[in-house]
Amino acid sequence: MFQYILRRIFIAIPILFGVTILNFFIINLAPGNPVDMYVNPSATEEQLEMTKHALGLDRPIWVQYINWLGQLFQGNLGFSYSTRQPVTEILASHIGPTVLLMGISLIVGYLIAIPLGIICARRQNSWIDYLVTGFSFFGISIPHFFLGLGVIYIFATQLGWFPTGSMNTLGGNGGLADSVMHLILPVSVLATGIAGNMVRYVRSSMLDVSGKDFLRTARAKGLSRFKITNKHALRNALIPIITIIGVDIPMIIGGAIVTEQVFQWPGLGLLTIQSITSRDYSTLMAINLLAAVAVLLSNLLTDILYAVADPRIRYE
Repeated sequence: MFQYILRRIFIAIPILFGVTILNFFIINLAPGNPVDMYVNPSATEEQLEMTKHALGLDRPIWVQYINWLGQLFQGNLGFSYSTRQPVTEILASHIGPTVLLMGISLIVGYLIAIPLGIICARRQNSWIDYLVTGFSFFGISIPHFFLGLGVIYIFATQLGWFPTGSMNTLGGNGGLADSVMHLILPVSVLATGIAGNMVRYVRSSMLDVSGKDFLRTARAKGLSRFKITNKHALRNALIPIITIIGVDIPMIIGGAIVTEQVFQWPGLGLLTIQSITSRDYSTLMAINLLAAVAVLLSNLLTDILYAVADPRIRYE
């Protein structure tokens, strides 16, 4: 297993470089220039050129990439063109809220989806199966921005039960209860989509293993239905479920861009939108790099969990 992990890490390094090259060139090929947002609109052409030269933006793209890569090896992600702050400090201030929001949303979504998926598999084609399946299609189909605006209008504006957005009440004490109240609506929106997607996979996986010989043997031995379902069936159904969890894990870093924008949640998703509108290339590159690392690590973690869930899987 240890040698397998080392091989995967060595394979991930060139992939990560490829991702950074692709991201860097795509970002720099976008219309506009950071200088347009960096200097006074009344600046002369000569001042614009001087600013470009000072920032190194007048050099060829491949030279800019090599300079960025050299700074990265020194642990320097550059500085923001819009706020003049080090990118490392900006990421540090935004990653916490995103991990909190997405982590709770994933946990809530899985706590809803896994039991419901098992129930639907045990009661296939029953009214509860149709009801949960309808809920899953609703969660997948409805756009997050539409559902977010809907819950804000109903539960925040009309009923006044929850705040409309942000992470804490402006001018408030910022206690735990205040943070929980701000979390409820965005977590509900994100967990709806996560649960709607996951419940279908849990149901399908459980149905797939329900007719296997080892379960018939377990029933013939007189084991309880609870033990058959949770010890034998669920563990053998975990492989496709782990795959979906591995896909969802990078969301903790990438964040929900649209949902954070709707609820003005101060995380990486909102920072991404702000960086795009302000043409803050260095911040965008740092966010993309962080997301790429999260994807590669989640894939490695998924492979390790495969071996934990199924002893037949061995990485020699």
